[in-house]
Amino acid sequence: MNRVFKSLIMLVCLTSFFFSNVYAAEKKNFPVTPKTNKGKKWRIGYLEGGPYENYPDNLRALVTALSDLGWAKKIDFPPPADATDTKYLWSWISQNVKSDYIEFVPDAYWSDNWDKDILRPANKFAVIGRLNGKKDIDLMLAMGTWAGQDLANNDHSVPTVVMSTSNPVASYISISADDSGYDHLNARVDPTRYERQIRIFYDIFHFKNLGVVLEQDTVEGRSYAAIDDIEKAAKDLGFKVITCHAPFSGVITQEAVRSAVMKCHEELSRKADAVYITVHRGVTLPYMPQLISPFLSNKIPTFSQRGTDEVKHGALLSIARAGFKYVARLHAETTAKIFNGAKPRDLEQLFEDPPRIAINLKTAQIIGYDPTIDVLGFSDEVFEDIAAAR
Repeated sequence: MNRVFKSLIMLVCLTSFFFSNVYAAEKKNFPVTPKTNKGKKWRIGYLEGGPYENYPDNLRALVTALSDLGWAKKIDFPPPADATDTKYLWSWISQNVKSDYIEFVPDAYWSDNWDKDILRPANKFAVIGRLNGKKDIDLMLAMGTWAGQDLANNDHSVPTVVMSTSNPVASYISISADDSGYDHLNARVDPTRYERQIRIFYDIFHFKNLGVVLEQDTVEGRSYAAIDDIEKAAKDLGFKVITCHAPFSGVITQEAVRSAVMKCHEELSRKADAVYITVHRGVTLPYMPQLISPFLSNKIPTFSQRGTDEVKHGALLSIARAGFKYVARLHAETTAKIFNGAKPRDLEQLFEDPPRIAINLKTAQIIGYDPTIDVLGFSDEVFEDIAAAR
């Protein structure tokens, strides 16, 4: 039995064991049954660092999961006009979600638009000011690392559910995988997700130089790209990490961010013999075929940190999230338990995604990689073509 097969077997077995016990570890069981806030609706607010493709998907999945639990009536979302626009989505949700129990407050929406110098501190001040002043928000959804960081403090005590962060421990949102450090805070943690990805990738290709695009060498930038996990695996396995910086904080236009990523991809295609495509504002599905073209031309294998969608659009391989519904169910149940009296800090944070192994055979053909029977046998999703840009 080769190393890849053993690694995949271990990944599947550990995840299956985890899912059978994920809720048993909770300090106290709390109901998820819908209830009002003393006859009134629970009021929910939202803060994000800026537009990003995952954020609307996470928000839609959360609303769907809450409706599955009975907190709102079933709803069909319209096709998104903009894959990154949560402002319009929040407005639509606040007007169209019907519920006797919860309300998505129309004017309780804030986005930093990736402006770290002006909008981010201004929004933090405005949000915390409202939470402590008007006190009309019962729960905050903090979408992404910036939002999680800005609400992970003792400046307020409003229950906060942190969503869609690469690593809330490494980015100093939570103090550990088991403890957020704040009574009002809950942030889902999968502490070994990215290290697991890197080890599987290495077992397949035994690369010597792994290329990684890094937003900036800051706490947030390193967290987005999971650099600490990559460097740990590199030390254990004996490969070198080659980074290239493509800043997006404070960069206004999406075109400029994407151009910086493209420049890095061209550079890494000459310096690395494998590339780990990290979560980055400049890496979006409509432009994936263009962004990976330097790797295809130079026959460089790629592994997507984000998951299956990027494999569909041309990344070679991924072992990542099994879909937003699994994480959304966790966040929905966390929200429901908070409304039923649970302290966010006392609720389970540790949650591993069930594995989804995806491979793009067209990409494999282009770069001259012939996947083994073991890899194909453990691939839940196999794409035979590279999806066209939308």
